[in-house]
Amino acid sequence: MFDLIGRQDPPAITHPGFYYGFVSVGLAWQVAFLVIARDPVRFRLMMIPSVLEKFGYGASLLVLYLQQRIHPSDLVFGGVDVLLGVLFLLAFFRTSD
Repeated sequence: MFDLIGRQDPPAITHPGFYYGFVSVGLAWQVAFLVIARDPVRFRLMMIPSVLEKFGYGASLLVLYLQQRIHPSDLVFGGVDVLLGVLFLLAFFRTSD
């Protein structure tokens, strides 16, 4: 995947530590989302950083798109994350005491 990104969307990745660090942090958050989903009332407060993560990624992609630094098709991923962020917000308010 590392080399494929460089071929399909140049330039090539020049800092593999950043790439693999991002992948590992992204994977850790996906596990956290699964933990939250198993018991949303217990992990309600974890929904706050989850919303920040989801909206932060969507906003980052929007800014990069407006600067013409990414392809329009990349916005799909940001849109999915924003949608999930909205769902986290709904869950946060619906699980309040």
